[in-house]
Amino acid sequence: MAKSDSSKLDKVVADARRASELREQGYREQALKMYPHVCGRCGREFSGKNLRELTVHHRDHNHDNNPPDGSNWELLCLYCHDNEHQRQLEAQQGSSSASSNKPTGATFNPFADLKSLLDDEK
Repeated sequence: MAKSDSSKLDKVVADARRASELREQGYREQALKMYPHVCGRCGREFSGKNLRELTVHHRDHNHDNNPPDGSNWELLCLYCHDNEHQRQLEAQQGSSSASSNKPTGATFNPFADLKSLLDDEK
């Protein structure tokens, strides 16, 4: 191997190590080191190739809140993570519609007139 090829290889390896160290400083890598590779909702286990399907969910929904102890994180699979965010959106929509005096529950009562119907049969 020529000297220039060796120095190029050394540079590539050094760049890869630097990039790996930067990624490890990210909250996902920290959370993966801190917590078992299991979805916090459905309990599915992850390893190897499917580890990429395990995501970090911010409990307070603030992606800038990354305490070093991981107290704002939980590991969720893609499906449970999507479900959690959908539930938050629906809760926000529900609170805005409640403030506009719209009914929040069902308004139809199928048994409302049941007593009179039963009395008519007697």
